[in-house]
Amino acid sequence: MSGSTESELAGQVVELVRRLGGPAVQAEAVVTRADLALTRFANSAIHQNVSESTVGVRLRLHADGRTAAGSGSIVTPDGLHALVERTLAAARLGPLDPGWPGLAPPTPAPVAPPVDEATAYAEPDQRADRVGAFVAAAGGLATAGYCRTAHRSAAFANSAGHSAYGRSAEAAMDGIARRDGADGVARRSADRLSDLDGAELGAHATAKAQAAADPVELPPGRYEVVFEPAAVADLLQNLAWYGFNGKRYAERQSFAEPGAAQFDRLVTLVDDPLGASGLPFDAEGTGRRAVTLVEEGTTRAVAHDRRTAAEAGVESTGHAIAGGATWGPMARNLRLSPAVAGPPSAVGRNTTGAAAGAVVDADTATLVAGVRRGLLVTDLWYTRVLDPKSLVVTGLTRNGVWLIEDGAVVRAVRDLRFTESYPRALGPGAVLGLGSETVRQPDRVDGAWWAAPSVWLASWHFTGGASG
Repeated sequence: MSGSTESELAGQVVELVRRLGGPAVQAEAVVTRADLALTRFANSAIHQNVSESTVGVRLRLHADGRTAAGSGSIVTPDGLHALVERTLAAARLGPLDPGWPGLAPPTPAPVAPPVDEATAYAEPDQRADRVGAFVAAAGGLATAGYCRTAHRSAAFANSAGHSAYGRSAEAAMDGIARRDGADGVARRSADRLSDLDGAELGAHATAKAQAAADPVELPPGRYEVVFEPAAVADLLQNLAWYGFNGKRYAERQSFAEPGAAQFDRLVTLVDDPLGASGLPFDAEGTGRRAVTLVEEGTTRAVAHDRRTAAEAGVESTGHAIAGGATWGPMARNLRLSPAVAGPPSAVGRNTTGAAAGAVVDADTATLVAGVRRGLLVTDLWYTRVLDPKSLVVTGLTRNGVWLIEDGAVVRAVRDLRFTESYPRALGPGAVLGLGSETVRQPDRVDGAWWAAPSVWLASWHFTGGASG
């Protein structure tokens, strides 16, 4: 399917609504093609290579004061006709929608970054080459993970005369190396498959696994902590989804207070969907652009779609998603700005004994060197929000934790449970240092990614062992 075909289909859906529902019905349609390919490995061997190409149509309409949405994957004339009919029927049965913000007017879409065609049409052997390099770098340790490529194209049309088209491509790799039950992990997301170095990622994961052997128990309490980018990605995701969400903000379920200095001055957060290959418009056809959510510690904005923007008396920031009436607008490409680059540190100089190899990059080494007593954390997982308003989250560490004493990583620590308010942990005076290079982390959600350097925080509340 070409881009012109997708655009034609989106226009056909809008025209069908006009014919079947009448000219007063407001309608918007998005036709998306997704070509996804995944090469998965376990026990240090590729065991699965899959690819799929799907086409989806999403329709939202507003008729007689009521709003309904529907979707389908059958793009034949009969399939599109059925989609329109059932969505019109749903609108007639739905409740009144006094908050309907209307359709996006005709507006030029911003220019998106070019798509890397080699990534969009990558072959299985290209992904397999990276998997092979990852496995070889593990030096005989058991490995598992995946390498994936994705190519998406989408066309938008509405009955107000607005239309748009865009493409995106992404590559990602995520793998672990295991030694005696201890896992080391490395993951990256990039616009180009050629930017993923399987050997480098495999070496990092292997060094982590080797350094994680023979962990000790550590008592609960508050510790200084150095988070690597994989762990920081969890902070960014929860801040975006629960804090900088215009619907939660309108419902007073968000910590965000635009204009207030809620974060440390080192914190600048920008949602930057076009800072990488991404679609230039959101689910409502609004053009996407970089939005500064936090500037040097001061909260500046929250993400809006047309509905939450109308309620707040502002313009949409281009963050509408499918299902946004329920979930609200989402910032899904959040970047924590790095520190100004300083003098490089020698990787590995601040490790001793069995913990050698825990630090795999110069940025993290620089931060660790400043810690008197604290923890180095690779990854967070199974995080769940306990209190949305203050964004108190509980979760576990994963894939490597180490004790730091007097600027040196001294030994591995067993995984810990934590309970912490993410905004508090990043609050004024709480961020002691940032790395100078952002590392982009993949997400399971289509088109989402999180980019951050390593971060040194003054306090993080660990409440007990992983089983507690």
